This record gives sequence, structure tokens and C-alpha cells, in this order.
Amino acid sequence: MTEEIDQRRRRLFGTAAMSIAAAQLGLLDSAAAQSGKTTASKVPALKPGTNTSFKSMKQIKAGLLNVGYAEDGPANGPPVLLLHGWPYDIHSFVDVTPLLASAGYRVIVPYLRGYGTTSFLSSSTVRNAQQSVVGLDIIALMDALKIQKAIIAGFDWGARTAAIMAVLWPERCKAIVPVGGYLIGSPAANKAPYPPKFEYAFWYQYYFATENGVAGYTKYLHDFTKLIWQLASPKWNFDDATFDRSEAAFNNPDHVAITIHNYRWRIGVAQGESKYDDLEARLAKSPVIAIPTITLEGDANGAAHAPPAAYRGKFSGKYEHRDLTGGVGHNLPQEAPQGFAQAVIDVDKA
Repeated sequence: MTEEIDQRRRRLFGTAAMSIAAAQLGLLDSAAAQSGKTTASKVPALKPGTNTSFKSMKQIKAGLLNVGYAEDGPANGPPVLLLHGWPYDIHSFVDVTPLLASAGYRVIVPYLRGYGTTSFLSSSTVRNAQQSVVGLDIIALMDALKIQKAIIAGFDWGARTAAIMAVLWPERCKAIVPVGGYLIGSPAANKAPYPPKFEYAFWYQYYFATENGVAGYTKYLHDFTKLIWQLASPKWNFDDATFDRSEAAFNNPDHVAITIHNYRWRIGVAQGESKYDDLEARLAKSPVIAIPTITLEGDANGAAHAPPAAYRGKFSGKYEHRDLTGGVGHNLPQEAPQGFAQAVIDVDKA
């Protein structure tokens, strides 16, 4: 890792750590969108939790996977792919999906590898979850569905994947909506030590690096994932039924392996596959994203996150940042579906 990259990462996450501390003291500004851009059309008001299921569930062979996905909206509508993170599932978009479908979009919400009804086509395929591979899965899904170009929106792993696709395959992305901003990283960059408050927020990453962590996550999957929900969204009073609907997706036989590999790969204690080295080398340079983007952040995100100013320079195209207020945590699409859907519609008009 060069000194330039090291210093840039230190500045980014040093600022992130200060942001976390400020949030704990109630000092973060919950300003409206920075650009002042007016919205194209208003999304109808919707109480989070109104919907509990999807209109249609489907399966399709795509690349290395048989992908399970929800679909809604007109088949000839502008396509939107909504990508979840860990430890969540497609139900993070259960309210967003009908909002976008009613606005005329063809909405596709896939289970990522290791979740729900998505399965590997071959038992010999490496259960790999390095960042470029998840992006390749979505490109393969688009190919299988004959979607040439789409809006990509998501949070957590989904936000990172949206940014990765915008960097590696910009011709396939009309625009992106990543919650939390620019999340592309690399194992080399992650070897830099960060301030204690930031490292503390990633306790589970280091836990997963141990064999005890694998055993603990496997044995206490319910308690572990529910704890992450509570920590990441401290003001979201989700009920048991809401959690249970998503937890069912973690019963996938590859879920533990995919989760563990992802977090071990991030800190360099698990290897990726050499055939993806070129893609990872490109991502490790932290390329600027040129396509239209709206980034989102909740005012009560309990997960480690950088402030918007830290990643503003990573977007060179039409860009806007929005802070969603009212106790919105890490699972922003499920906690604030109206605001998330509005961003998707607005970025389409950028």
C-alpha cells in the first residue's frame, strides 16, 4: 500500500470516527439535501411496515447461481435493481418495491449469494464473497433477465455493489443510489489501523476472523443477527415478525460460509480467487464514479459510517446527498421507504 493511499484512508476513516463520536453526542447536522435540487415527482406517503410480502417471487439461472428474486412493476418499465446487505434480505425493500412499481418501474430485488432461495449451481464452486464477485453476480443476473442498463440502489453490501458496478461496468448503470456513500475498499487499505472508536464498531469483523467466531455465528445465528439489527438501528422498533421474515433467508446452506469469507477477505485473513485479481486491483485504486448518484444517510445509523464530506470527491457526475431524519438507522430502505424510493425516482431524472 502506497503512502498516498494510506494517508487517504487514514483521513477518510479518521473523519468517520469523529463523525461517530459526534453522533453519540448529538452533534451531527441533519440538514436537508446539499444540492437543493427539487424532486421530479413526489412518492406517496407510506407507513413503514405496510407490506409484508412481494407480488411475485421468481428463480433464474445466472452465472454461478440460481438466483431467487422478487419482481414487480411493468415488464417494459425502466429497470431498477435493489440490493440488500448483511444481515438483511430482500424484505428491506418490501415497502420500496410497490412504491417504485406504481411509478412505472420494473423492480428486481434479488437474494444475494448465501441468502434465501439463491443457490450455487455447482457444489464445487468456491463460496467466495469478495467484493467484485457480488458485482459479477448482479451483472450475470442482468444478462439472464436481458436487462442492458438499470438503476442500481442498495445499502450495506448492496451499496458497495452499486458503487462497484458503477466503476467496473458504468455502461450497465443508468444511475446509483448507495446508502452510506462510497464503500469500495481493499484488504491492503484495511490493514491500516484506525481510531479505536471506529475499530470498535467492527468488532464482529475480528470475531469472524477466529474459529470461535465461525462456531458462534453458526450456533447463535438468531441472536447474533438480531443484535446487529439492534445496534445498527438503535431507534428502529421492529417487531419479531419483521425480523423473522428476514431471518428465514439466513437459513441458506451457504450463508455462514459467505458471511465469514466476506469479512475475513476484507481484512486479509482469507484469500480471494486469482481470476478476480484484475478487478480487485482496479477497485483498490478507489476510482471516481462518473454516473448520476444520490447518496443517502440516516440520522440514527448505529453502524460505522463516514460523513458525506469524506466521500463527496469520489463522485464526479451529477450528485446529491440527502440525510433522512426521524431516527432512521442502517436499514434505511425498510425504515424510510418513502425517502429511499424518492431518491431512486429523482436520480433517474438527473
